Amino acid sequence: MKRSSLLLVPAFLALVACAPTAEPRLDAQGRPLPQVYRIRASQTDEIQFRLLDAVNSLRQASGAQALRLDSQLNAAARTHSRDMAVQNRPWHFGSDGSSPLERVRRVGYSGTFLGETISETFETEIETLGAWMNDPATRRIILDNRATDLGFSWYQENNGKIWWTLVTGRSGGLTG
Repeated sequence: MKRSSLLLVPAFLALVACAPTAEPRLDAQGRPLPQVYRIRASQTDEIQFRLLDAVNSLRQASGAQALRLDSQLNAAARTHSRDMAVQNRPWHFGSDGSSPLERVRRVGYSGTFLGETISETFETEIETLGAWMNDPATRRIILDNRATDLGFSWYQENNGKIWWTLVTGRSGGLTG
């Protein structure tokens, strides 16, 4: 297991190196100023597929199969991201008391819900994925060998804060 974990580190670093970067703005003492990562509506596909590619690279390095982006899981993730912003707290329950399982059923996903990762941050999707991979609980969700489908979305507030949600499932309702 340690060897496969060690293989993930170079793969992830290569992905981060490919992420678009801007020259940092510096303050009077030469320290980088915080920057807001602004997402335009036209970037949805680009961001979802960049995240999917990064997840699949990490999964390949760990011996897991590639995931497919699923529009129904994307819808469940989008709904929950918006709802977390409304509630102003990152947690797995909707303002109506719904669980992640209930949300994926509501959007018509016929597979088996496997997991959900969430984040409240000002960071990019790749930086957020890095934070998720550093946590054993969220890393297990992302690398779950049973998963076949991925949903990923966000909600960005006017101040730049982003509420990210990633949902995994297994097509066909199979358990495994």
